[in-house]
Amino acid sequence: MMQILRKHYPEYLMEAAGLGIFMISAAVVTALLEHPASSIRQAIADPLLRRFIIGLAMGLTAICIIYSPWGKQSGAHINPVVTLTFFRLGKIKPWDALFYILAQFVGALLGLLLAAVVFKNAVTDPAINYIITIPGVGGAGVAFLAELVISFGVMLTILFVSNTPKLSPFTGIFAGVLIATYITVEAPLSGMSMNPARTLASAIPAQNWTAIWVYFTAPLLGMLTAAEVYVRTRGRNAVKCAKLHHHNNKRCIFRCGYRQQKLGDTKWILKR
Repeated sequence: MMQILRKHYPEYLMEAAGLGIFMISAAVVTALLEHPASSIRQAIADPLLRRFIIGLAMGLTAICIIYSPWGKQSGAHINPVVTLTFFRLGKIKPWDALFYILAQFVGALLGLLLAAVVFKNAVTDPAINYIITIPGVGGAGVAFLAELVISFGVMLTILFVSNTPKLSPFTGIFAGVLIATYITVEAPLSGMSMNPARTLASAIPAQNWTAIWVYFTAPLLGMLTAAEVYVRTRGRNAVKCAKLHHHNNKRCIFRCGYRQQKLGDTKWILKR
């Protein structure tokens, strides 16, 4: 364990930083658009338009993280459920999966707490309340179904796009577009989480645990179901790697199909 930690700690820190940055961005953008004292909030009365702008900002944030040097190296999961799904697919070793998940939970909380310290009332105001994700007027049942559907959709998209050679360089863009769309359309139903680390990071300082079980179970069920659908459709060997962006000059710590393919090609050349 300690040997793996010493070797791969940069990737763990990158995952923590990635989700921390995402949380800071979410807090700032939401405060700008939803805080009662915000001039932007007063200028844009339509809540759908405000959600569209928030979604656009968060989608761009995700894209920037995925295509950043850190995202290219760690794989930019920034979500424990994404990590668990790739672990289920056999692409991540157990200790790496554990440290990724711990880093993501810690990074999300530290990022949000930093935003609260720096921006104070803009984040802690009841209208923002640490950007908590709680069920909408439809209740926990509707929120559960909504989280399951959007989690299934984003994971299935990632698997199909990242393992299609012509599309794989655009995996981050597909993910960002889905995030923007979900925030715009689905947020009133569940708050649009898909990420237990993101939800827990908000719940702790807000001390609001409303239907927290939804955000730990529905995304996991949705993404694991997506993985099962993909494996049954394309086969387990079709999943090449756990990185969202792989074709770069950064090291890969996963059980990488691209690396195995290169080794196979090299052996074939040597035999000739």
